Amino acid sequence: MSDFVHLHLHTEYSLLDGATRLKEVFKVAKAKGMKAVAITDHGNMFGTLTFAEEGKKLGMQAIIGCELYACDDYTNKAGRDETDHLILLCKNKKGYKNLVKLDSIAFVDGFYYKPRIDYKLLKEHSEGLVCLSACLAGRVAKLLLRNDYEGAMKFALSMKDIFGEDFYLEIQDHGLEEQKYINPMLVKLSKETGIKLVATNDVHYAERADAEIQDVVMCISTKKTMDDPNRMKMNSDQMYMKSAEEMAAVFPDLPDALATTLEIAEKCAEEEVFDLNAKCEPIRDNSLIPGYTPDNGQSSYEFLKGLAEEGLKKRYPVITEEIRQRFDYELDTIHTMGYIDYYLIVWDFINYAKSVDIPVGAGRGSGVSSIIAYSVGITDVDPLKYSLVFERFLNIERVSMPDFDIDFSDERRGEVVEYVRRKYGSDKVAQIVTFGMLKAKAAIKDVGRVFRIPYADVDRITKLMDGKSTIEESLGLKLTKDGENVGVRELKEIYDEDPNLRKIIDVAIKVEGLPRNTSMHAAGVVICAKPIADNVPLQRNGDDITTQFNMKQVEQLGMLKMDFLGLITLTDVKKAVNYVKETTGRELDFHELGYEDAGTYELIGAGDTDAVFQLESPGMKRFMRDLKPTTFEDIIAGISLYRPGPMDSIPDYIRYKHNPETIRYDHPLMESILSNSYGVMIYQEQVMEVCRNLGGFSFGQSDIVRRAMGKKNVEEMERQKKIFVHGGVDEKGRTIDGAVVRGVPEDVATKIFDRMADFAKYAFNKSHAAAYAVLAYQTAFLKKYYPNQFLAAILNNRITKIEEITKYLMYLRSRNVPVYPPDINQSIGDFHCEGEGIRFGLAAIKNVGENIIASIVEERKNNGAFKSLEEFAMRCTPLGLNKRLVENLIYAGAFDSLGHTRAQNVAVYEEVLDRASAINKQKNSAQMSLFGDIIKEDDTFTVDYPDLGEYPSQVKLSKEKAVLGVYVTGHPLSDYMDAFSKTGFNTSLLEYYEEDEDGNRTYTEIKDGAYVTLGGIIVSAERKTTKRGDNMGVVKLEDVYGQIDCVFFPKSYESNKNLLAEEEIVKVSGRLQIKENDVQIVADKLEKYELAGKETQAPAEREFLGLIIPESKNGMLDEIFDILESYEGDVGVIINKDGKNFTIQNKVRRCEGLVTELKGILSDREIVFFRKKS
Repeated sequence: MSDFVHLHLHTEYSLLDGATRLKEVFKVAKAKGMKAVAITDHGNMFGTLTFAEEGKKLGMQAIIGCELYACDDYTNKAGRDETDHLILLCKNKKGYKNLVKLDSIAFVDGFYYKPRIDYKLLKEHSEGLVCLSACLAGRVAKLLLRNDYEGAMKFALSMKDIFGEDFYLEIQDHGLEEQKYINPMLVKLSKETGIKLVATNDVHYAERADAEIQDVVMCISTKKTMDDPNRMKMNSDQMYMKSAEEMAAVFPDLPDALATTLEIAEKCAEEEVFDLNAKCEPIRDNSLIPGYTPDNGQSSYEFLKGLAEEGLKKRYPVITEEIRQRFDYELDTIHTMGYIDYYLIVWDFINYAKSVDIPVGAGRGSGVSSIIAYSVGITDVDPLKYSLVFERFLNIERVSMPDFDIDFSDERRGEVVEYVRRKYGSDKVAQIVTFGMLKAKAAIKDVGRVFRIPYADVDRITKLMDGKSTIEESLGLKLTKDGENVGVRELKEIYDEDPNLRKIIDVAIKVEGLPRNTSMHAAGVVICAKPIADNVPLQRNGDDITTQFNMKQVEQLGMLKMDFLGLITLTDVKKAVNYVKETTGRELDFHELGYEDAGTYELIGAGDTDAVFQLESPGMKRFMRDLKPTTFEDIIAGISLYRPGPMDSIPDYIRYKHNPETIRYDHPLMESILSNSYGVMIYQEQVMEVCRNLGGFSFGQSDIVRRAMGKKNVEEMERQKKIFVHGGVDEKGRTIDGAVVRGVPEDVATKIFDRMADFAKYAFNKSHAAAYAVLAYQTAFLKKYYPNQFLAAILNNRITKIEEITKYLMYLRSRNVPVYPPDINQSIGDFHCEGEGIRFGLAAIKNVGENIIASIVEERKNNGAFKSLEEFAMRCTPLGLNKRLVENLIYAGAFDSLGHTRAQNVAVYEEVLDRASAINKQKNSAQMSLFGDIIKEDDTFTVDYPDLGEYPSQVKLSKEKAVLGVYVTGHPLSDYMDAFSKTGFNTSLLEYYEEDEDGNRTYTEIKDGAYVTLGGIIVSAERKTTKRGDNMGVVKLEDVYGQIDCVFFPKSYESNKNLLAEEEIVKVSGRLQIKENDVQIVADKLEKYELAGKETQAPAEREFLGLIIPESKNGMLDEIFDILESYEGDVGVIINKDGKNFTIQNKVRRCEGLVTELKGILSDREIVFFRKKS
């Protein structure tokens, strides 16, 4: 065995300051004959539990530690407080608890640039810890570098006072001059103080060859390049896991310092920090699970039973024997397994949420199968009605923690978390960390940037990758976990033929998968019976506290992990229901309405499911149109089937629904199991029922079979197959009949099991699908009967997401629902229902803040409508108006009703705001006369508006769309509608339907591959590069109904590229390509649109440059004309001077140089390009 072990080692969890992978550490150490290794990541303990598990797998000692940052006062957060590095290693569980406490305080209370402790705190929590003086960044080394030997001695002795014989002076030699300078002094200091020396290597990577990888990850972290002389770097290639022989060569005169590493390892072997089982997983500490104490003095069992009995009566007016048996069985199982308190904890915070009107989901996951959960209001789906199997959630034969995942309104999730903190104590509740990993494409991009590889080359590589596979899988060097070869030939050719690109790919492979940062898990919350920092280290993430261990780990240790998910759809439904009440007086209650409304199913069956939860993708719309669902079971099935794998069963499901007489069951016993899904196996619960009804398994045993199938455990599946067909004895000695004994022919039983085993890996959890079907139905119902209120809710919940708003506004236009433009006297911050349509919300305008809009609306409410732009400015400048906001309000049309054009308002708004601001400032100064009277200023004023008229239509609409995301007051294609109709295609035809007098809809779907011609306006045009490096184009084309992508592959791109420009009105021809969630035209022809027939007699539109010359710049006209003459072209010029328009003879060329020179004289708003009929 080696006579040296590494005690100073940084893993990948030093977050781009360490490249030693946890899974490599013990393999490398074992290969070099070492019996132990320490983990000492910078300032954190993220990787410690995984480190311990990896060590146990190889039968090696994992020494748990950390390199902390220490200062004189961790509460001082002024200036640039100097910190010292310090290595702490755990001798035992007490040491671990102290290290956890120190690291948690460092992050939660001491964070200032870095997580910090101070020496007073260190003294209070030193028991069970070994302390090393650390590297050149430790205080001893820093004092020696300053030639303060006495100071170094004094500090070292103070640390010895704290740790006694467990404090060591650390000596390192990576060939650095500073180390060579202080090492003799460290030896001297050791002799004079009696503090032992320990030799370490500051390990940041496993092998010497990986030194470059460490440099690369540091460059990624600091956003530097390898050729930057000022970048942070190690200045050594010696920071790897050296062998004992290599370390002996480094310190030939200090054999005792090497041997001391074994002494420390022996100290740290006193007691294992983590209790791990034979599978190298943590042994659960059940004392960490919190209990629930009822306020009424009852036991938790009595309290839950009483709650559930009371709720059962409300849920089921008639309690049948089946209901009673299921209820009693579940309650007994929950009690036996020790999960009564768990149910009550979940009930309690859900009950709180409902009591304060926070929307709560119907359920999520297998917990929906519990009748107890349904009775007490944790879930909202009847598990008996939909044949949901409780053992899918809790199985007494497979003990595991139950897992209720709860959906709350995304706007109010935080309130529930805060309630739980108050209930159980803020020190016992935390959210959970998650790690951002360096994925394949990001690794290529980051490494490419670090080595200054041209972006085009990096882009070419990443475009050949699918975003799911690893780099090696994409190269075909490794198979996927499923044994597939997903290698890309073109990528392998690049790798083989271009040495420069091969280099960055090789380096990217080395850094791929490294954690790069931490964030807070979107849902995970942990609740503990004891302060969390007694067992698990914490960190601060913004204003929130999170664990340093991940979700799986905190649960394995024994803490109660919950998923509190924020779901926007719950907010949508809540707001829509409120809007219905506000506009109609009707209060909707889905418990009373039920889930059988025929009109709702008609809407779903028509595919009109934009904004309908889970059903709005193009592929799902087509599925629903073909299926024509008529029952809630159909919605559950639809959600379950529309996924990779089960999708193959969709044609059968549709065929059997419409032709039930064609359904054939492999055996009569299968009918009761599969009849609700028309003979098609869809759900995990059906797998369990087949095992039970045909094979004679209990539901608990059936769940074990289901899990084996889902995990593709071949050996276990073969064993279970024999029992299923022929019967046998399970692992607990219980006899199972088998299908043959139950009258199923052997060949049929074998076929059923094989088919089921193949299907089970894709089977969906019916409980989860049923809960989500509730939201699908509710949103469809609201859309069917209250479409404006529902869409207003959808828009308001996405009010800052312009792309989503645009999508839904275009949908409203396609359904002829009026969308009224923003109006300073009619709009509020949100979208709201008005008459037959929806009024645009002011807060949805780009670059306006919700707070200022709320203040403007409040001012209008309190003091009446605004009569002019001047009055608006006088009343609202004190609220914090800025010029950008007012300009955008003007372009949005918010002031159209006040009597001036947008062009006029743009010309004067700066003057208006300046004057209003000056008058308000003067008023607020409250100037006093000699006799103390306030000088009254006239707070009304008017400005002269230039006689500009309005912008040309296309300019006006272009600016409107720029701030609203969509055309509202018109459309640049309006004059082209008749001509466009002659092409025979528009975007609405993708979901076209006709409605008869009874409201029945017949849909006509354009087929994939159809050759079409579409007229529209180019919204965006982007040049891209193919895998082979050729240019291609992607154009987003908009007609009055919607948008569609048009792809121009290299050949068609070259012949059409001159027309690929924004705001060009064109017609595109090509093949329609319809994929699951994507519809596009593969274009082969592009033409500038020319109106035919009568339209061609209309005056053609020409482009003009408009210049607004303010009075202050009249003297600069000669300079302006000189600039115009320098850029001769075919764009007309109109000058507005003294409120009058003049068309001049000069014509100019539109280019960046012209605009730049004009901006030297005029402001942005005084220069405008527009089109008008000449």
